[in-house]
Order: sequence, then C-alpha cells, then structure tokens
Amino acid sequence: MRLVTDETKQKKIGEILVAYQLITETQLGKALKIQSQKGGHLGSVLVELGYLKIEDLVDLLGRQFGLPTANLYALKIEPEVLKLLPVAKMKEYEVLPITVGAKSVFLAMVNPNNLNAIKDVEFIIGKSVQPVVMPALQVSSALQYIEGLGGKLDEPLKGSDIEAFAGRMKHNFEATELKALFRTLVEEEASDLLLSAGVPPCLKKNNELIRISSNFLTPDDTMLFACELMSEKQLEDFARLMELDFAYTYPDIGRFRVNIYLQRHSLSLAIRHINEVIPGLEELGLPHWLEEYALRTQGLILITGPTGHGKTTTLAALLDLINRNRRCNIITIEDPIEYLHKHKSSNVNQREVGLDTDSFHEGLRHVFRQAPDVIVIGEMRDPESFGIALQAAETGHLVLSTMHSNNATSAIERIIDVFPPQQQQQIRVQLAESFLVVLNQRLVPRSNGTGLILACEKLIGSVRSRNLIREGKTHQIRSMLQQSAEDFESIDIALARLFRERRITLDAGLKFCDNVVYFKQLTGNMK
Repeated sequence: MRLVTDETKQKKIGEILVAYQLITETQLGKALKIQSQKGGHLGSVLVELGYLKIEDLVDLLGRQFGLPTANLYALKIEPEVLKLLPVAKMKEYEVLPITVGAKSVFLAMVNPNNLNAIKDVEFIIGKSVQPVVMPALQVSSALQYIEGLGGKLDEPLKGSDIEAFAGRMKHNFEATELKALFRTLVEEEASDLLLSAGVPPCLKKNNELIRISSNFLTPDDTMLFACELMSEKQLEDFARLMELDFAYTYPDIGRFRVNIYLQRHSLSLAIRHINEVIPGLEELGLPHWLEEYALRTQGLILITGPTGHGKTTTLAALLDLINRNRRCNIITIEDPIEYLHKHKSSNVNQREVGLDTDSFHEGLRHVFRQAPDVIVIGEMRDPESFGIALQAAETGHLVLSTMHSNNATSAIERIIDVFPPQQQQQIRVQLAESFLVVLNQRLVPRSNGTGLILACEKLIGSVRSRNLIREGKTHQIRSMLQQSAEDFESIDIALARLFRERRITLDAGLKFCDNVVYFKQLTGNMK
C-alpha cells in the first residue's frame, strides 16, 4: 500500500489544475516553492498569487472530496449560527458553521475527512454535522475577521465583507508586485529598495529613506518576495545560513544585488541596483592621481568607507581601467558578482562565493595557481584573506579590495588587529612594504539637492606613512600629517573644500566629517 502524504496530495491538485489548463507549469512551480517556505494550502497560495480564481478552486475541491462545496463570498451567515461553536474550536479544526438544518448543522471545513473534528463539533453543538468543503483562504479570512471584532458578531457575517477583508489582507499585491518595485527603484534612480514586514516598501535615495507605498508589508508578503527571487539551492542555503547574498537580473529592467535576512522572525530584503555601465573615474568624481596607482603592477590598494558609499562601484571603475589599459590576467573573488566585466585588453575571470568557490578564503588559497597578475577581492573579512592578500601584494601582484572602516588609518589598524599579537609586527612590516594607497570615501548630498558628490580621504604609501606603520604609530598619522599633504589628506579637509566650493552644505559636512572641531576650524564656523 502506497503512503499518500500531504505533499503528494498538493502536487496532485497542482497537476489537475495544470491538466485543466487553469494554471501553467511555471505558476505551479512558483506556488509550490512558496508553499514549501510559507506552509498552508496550495490552492490558497495560487489564489493569493492571482493565478487561480476562487470559483475554480471551490469547484476543484468539490471534485476532490466528492462533497458539497460553499463559496463564502456568496454567503451570509447569521450570528446565532456562528455562536454555536467557540472561535477557538473553529480555529483548531479550521471550520465554520454556515447554516442550521432541521436535524444537522452544515459545517464548512478545510479538511472534511477530519473525523475527530466532526465528532467533537457534534458533541459541542448537540447536533449531527453535514461537512461542506470550503477553501482554507476563506475560512482563515473569516476567522481573522471575527477575531478582529473581539470574537462577537451581532450582525450577519456577509461574504462580501470577508472578500473585501481578504483583499485588504493581501495589501493590494498588484501595487506591491515585486517586479514593479524593482522598476520603481531604477526609475527613481535610488540606490536601494528595502522590504520589511510592518512598514511600506521603501527606497533609499541620496542616503534618505523614502516610503513609496501606503501599503504596509506583512511577513507573508516578504516571504513571497524572497521565494520569488531565490532558486531551490538558494532556498536551501538560506534555510541553513539564515541570510543570503546573491545577484538577480530582470532582463528588461537591470541587474541587482539582493540580501535576504531574518529580523524578528520575518524576512527582510535589501536590494541594490547595479548600473551595468561601469562609470569612469572622472564620472564618479574620483581623483585623477588614482589612475597612476591602479596601473601599477604590484602592491595593495584598499577602498574603504561605510556601507552604501560606493566602494564596490569605485572598485569596478579601477578594475575596468586596468582591463582597458593593461594586458594581464585578472582574477576576482566576489560575494556576489555585481558588475559584469567583459574581456578587453586583459582577461577578467570573475568568481562568485557560493557558486564558483566556497568562500573568500578558499578562493584565495588557490589563486596563485591561476596565474594572476591582478587579484580583486570583493571584501576582506578574515585573517586568512588578509594574510594571502598581503603575500600576493609582496610577491609581484596588484591586489585591490574593499573594507568597512571610518577612515583610512583605522583601516590599517583593523588589518593589523585581526592577527594574533605575536604576529602583528610581521604584518605591520608586510603592510608598510606593500600598500600603495588607502582611499576612504563618503557620498555626500549636494547642496542643490541634485544627488550625491564624492568626498575622499587619501593615505598614500610614502616613506613617512610607511615608517609610521612599521613602527606601530599608525594612530599618529592623523595628528602628524593633519594638514593637507601629498601623502595624506583627511576626509575633513576634503569636506571643507567641497563646502568652500558651495557644493555641499555645512550640515552635510558636519554629518560626515571625522573631527567636528577641526572641520569647523577649516570652514571658519566655530559657533
């Protein structure tokens, strides 16, 4: 005897719907994927997605169970009928009394084969039960509606009211349909789309949060969005890791970086639009002298700064510069791949963590066997990655990477501090010998409100800065070289210059500066 599981039944229902041409194979696959994460009944998921009409679902359920059916949206249930059964019991068994006959009560049931539920209900109401099949979506909506009224109804329960309530619970899914949200992100020229339960969809534009809908997202909404974007393997990885980074492409809209994570037992999504046209240094507002360092054949270049301030874009621009001007073999390790680079004068081999290699560490372990001239590391995160990067920079390779840090000197100190104390002096020496430049950047709102402008702090590998690092005096760089110099210029000086040029406001400069007092001195605003 073959065991028929709930999963088998759900797939069977889906196959019947496809055979009747009520849904497509693609729609079934998506609904099954969402159901595997969200739970619930396949038919209800299909209705919620707009793939199946409620009338067709009711008809199918009647054929499946061989019992009478009821479409709640076409009914009106009297309050005395609902009072026959406590709301807690209705929720427990997913049932709803709909009318009373001479000898029995007609009971709408999601699962009319639940004999224990029928016996218990008959005992409570003192009458026999006539099961009637009703979709889970309708029963659930009715019970939520009743609970919202405190469990008491003095007026008839109208199916039209439940239909309207179910529509509100879906939060106008068409208005917040995922592809439309991605399109809005691009059309508004925002940097990020943020989707979290409990708030409407939001854009991040010019480092400000903008709500783009009046519809508050539910945990189910964000679950649906996440399932729509993730493949089967990514769903498995997310279930194991509880967070996931990956790239996603809508061919007619663009390429995006997606991060999905858990917060307060629901899913949230942070989606960044990736401009597929790689901008040049001048277009980004990067200093022209950076080109000289990017075309060196050996050493370490670090792009640092807070999250969301353009580090990845700067890295892509430098890589494109090398790709156009050198004939070399470039190996990148990224998580995920954001900008896609075509082979130009150089060969560009882009490897994605999770797809092409297990981790940054594993990818770097084998990188020397891949004949690299230039190694690009999306982000250095652990001592092993830092160590291999320094080794590569010392042994005839150009290494480019990004780091999260508040300024250029703290980036140097962070690299040193990730190693054990007994190893730190060796790392200082290696770092002092190999680093070419550390660039720390901020994207600051323009004073005319037309977007963002780049402010950069630079630390160049001069004799002075190398000696301070080698001697463990990195913290003194900011005080000893405070004034603008060829080898060091602080973010405060860069911001003050932009303020004097009237390209940013004083408030914006104060928000992003490193030393408030020094910045005020530079701008002549000591009040």
